[in-house]
Amino acid sequence: MKLNTPRWWYTRDARHGAVARTLLKPLSWIWAAATARRIARAEPVDPGIPIISVGNLTVGGSGKTPVTREAIRLLHEAGINAHGLSRGYGGSLREPTQVDAALHTAADVGDEPLMLALGGPTWIAHDRVAGARAAATAGAQVLVLDDAHQNPTLKKTLSLIVVDGETRGDEWPFGDGSVFPSGPMREKLHHGLARADAVVILLPADAPGADPELLQAFGALPVHIARLKPAAPPPNGPIVAFAGIAKPWKVERALDAAGAELVDFAPFPDHAAFREDDLRFLADRAERAHARLVTTEKDWFRLPPEWRARVLSWPVKATFEDEAAFQRLLLSSLSHWERA
Repeated sequence: MKLNTPRWWYTRDARHGAVARTLLKPLSWIWAAATARRIARAEPVDPGIPIISVGNLTVGGSGKTPVTREAIRLLHEAGINAHGLSRGYGGSLREPTQVDAALHTAADVGDEPLMLALGGPTWIAHDRVAGARAAATAGAQVLVLDDAHQNPTLKKTLSLIVVDGETRGDEWPFGDGSVFPSGPMREKLHHGLARADAVVILLPADAPGADPELLQAFGALPVHIARLKPAAPPPNGPIVAFAGIAKPWKVERALDAAGAELVDFAPFPDHAAFREDDLRFLADRAERAHARLVTTEKDWFRLPPEWRARVLSWPVKATFEDEAAFQRLLLSSLSHWERA
């Protein structure tokens, strides 16, 4: 969803964004009811291979794609031919297509599938059932779905919920629990958790640990802790950075925490299509500061080809505190599917 994420979505203090919350409440009730009805009426299809779903309960910004990529990596490590499957948001291709980073652009398949394709075979399909069948025909032994918790079309073997674990003062991953557009929730918290098998709390690299109150929100569900860490140090010397993700302020904080010499930072809406004027402005700002231009891996894929040589990509990865336990969870779900 392409938007500037309101900071007041994530506060539990009703005084912040009070007027907007009140005005948007009726739309939230409609959204929540429509989502619940769509999920309840669905008849999930079994494509003949296990389905691991990685999703979230909020609108954007939780870190689903890095967790999806890590799940695929751990399955490959165990000798399993796991493929990724995404709807391909932002891309023009709708039919089942295996992503080729050397051939496709973000305009074709979306930015997140290009990220996943760096770690293993990845498919996009507007129709997830058709995409799952295409991947199975191509030899996939298991599918890992990116952003599919509210998509009920496929029968899921394991449903994971990724939660942004960062809490700062009154900020809270679920805000006051309001459903979009008066809050960040895609559906009511208890509805989403009822369909989940486990939770992944994704923390910043420098966070001290998960908030005990947040841990209590998930009841008896197993919780796995991961951290979003830089895959490489930020470049030496001054940098001008920009990001078009759901929570761009997190990129700025991550660069600061990693010790980057950050001269300036420019936020853009999630999945923003960078205009030539915007990029020229940023390049001029960097030139005046004798700095390099840096953006996220996801944003780098959306840059026009002629700009990719001028902008550095700063990738991050999800690193689990107990990687072996998370891998066991994935493999256990596959053994249960084989016995079913």
